[in-house]
Amino acid sequence: MSKPKIVISFNAPVILCFALLSLAVLIIGPLTGGWTTNNLFMVYPCSLRDPLAYIRVFGHVLGHSGYSHYIGNMLYILLLGPGIEEKYGSSKTLSFILATAFVTGIFHMFFGAGGLLGASGIVFMFIVLSSFTSVKQGEIPLTAILVLVLYIGQEIINGIASIDSISQITHILGGAMGFVFGITATGKKR
Repeated sequence: MSKPKIVISFNAPVILCFALLSLAVLIIGPLTGGWTTNNLFMVYPCSLRDPLAYIRVFGHVLGHSGYSHYIGNMLYILLLGPGIEEKYGSSKTLSFILATAFVTGIFHMFFGAGGLLGASGIVFMFIVLSSFTSVKQGEIPLTAILVLVLYIGQEIINGIASIDSISQITHILGGAMGFVFGITATGKKR
């Protein structure tokens, strides 16, 4: 009698590629003296004549300030992302990531004060969107509303009460994007 084979599956290609690309960006940053991080993977107010601005609008979600920043974001993404990718499909999940990167990047480019990098907007989008994974069409789950109120409410309070390097507006925008995606994509699978 043979023992059953255990196989490791590439279960969420978009999520796994996102995590691996972010890790590669994190490793390459110090090797280029920070040039790639500052010029490709961090968005900040700049002229639209700068051709790299268009890369930064999307690329900032792959950049991270260090290993702990990367791990903090990737734990949520790797925990929540596969369920989202299974429900909505790989192409829809990628479009959610790109749209959230674009909205947070453009907002920061025009209204931000310093540099923004990291996947926290994606994390908050996934947190809110994951509360829609077992929804039937035409319903808004109470859990989604509570998640939105608790997480976004916390970010609003943090934005008012603290002065830190965390972009609460990115978290709020990401959560709002997750809510919009949850409502508009409910019931639509691969």
